[in-house]
Order: sequence, then C-alpha cells, then structure tokens
Amino acid sequence: MGDKLTHIDADGRARMVDVSGKPATKRIATAEGRVLMSGKALDLARSKGGKGDVRATAEIAGVMAAKRTSDLIPMCHPLALSNVKVRVNELEDGSGIGVVAEVGTTGPTGVEMEALTAVSVACLTIYDMLKAVDRTMQIEGVRLLTKSGGASGDFVAGA
Repeated sequence: MGDKLTHIDADGRARMVDVSGKPATKRIATAEGRVLMSGKALDLARSKGGKGDVRATAEIAGVMAAKRTSDLIPMCHPLALSNVKVRVNELEDGSGIGVVAEVGTTGPTGVEMEALTAVSVACLTIYDMLKAVDRTMQIEGVRLLTKSGGASGDFVAGA
C-alpha cells in the first residue's frame, strides 16, 4: 500500500488519476456484505412474497450498479466490464442475507469500486424490499475480499 492519496493532486485538489500510460491487464475484484434482519423478514425473503423475488431483484440491482459506478463515485473511470456476478444467499447462521459480487475487466485500472458498489446496492435493495416488515435491519461488513491484476499486485483480505 502506498502512503499518498492518488486522487489528490500536488495542490490538494481532487482529480481523476491518469491511467492513459498504464497497460491493459486482466483485473478481478470480489467484495461482500450482509443484511441482518428479523426472522419474519427472512421468511418473507425466502417466500418471494410481498414485492417479489428479493434475491433475484437484489442480484440484478447489483449488476446494474456495478455498470454505473463511475456515475456514482466521482473519481472512478468508466470501465468496460467483462463480467459481473452477484450472488445473494441466506447466511448460514440464519441471521440474514449475504451478498458477494465478483467484477472483471481487462483494462488500465481496477474494479474494486465496481465490486463494492454492486454489493452496497444489492444490500440496499434487500433493505428496500423488506423494510415494510423490519426497519431495524442492518447493512454491515461491506468490504473488499480480493483483487488481482495491475501494478499494485494481488490483495486478499486477512492475508
């Protein structure tokens, strides 16, 4: 990890990093998050009741969000994504729903923000669809799990 902010220039102003001289390499990032909820909300999510299939809707929302990351995060580059997978599943301990997103591209900059955005929006979609039954839900644990490709090398959370 570096010791300076790449999105701040010498005058302290925000800037988009110039990646024009960087080679296009294969880049993949994986992120996760979870929505903790009541048993009643989880039962409704399982049953596809209320507003429809919570899992499928959240997965689609995550894919859409990954594709629009540069519209949401000011200094992100618009990227041609080659792959976005969003998986929404019940947590093993029955406390809620987990989300994992994997995003890939071949280009001069990474896809960490796209993976994190996909997870965040999928979690928000789950909250939106179930809030009528449980407004105490908590979105937590949104984090980068892995990233590969690029000059900064690979990253694995906890390694």
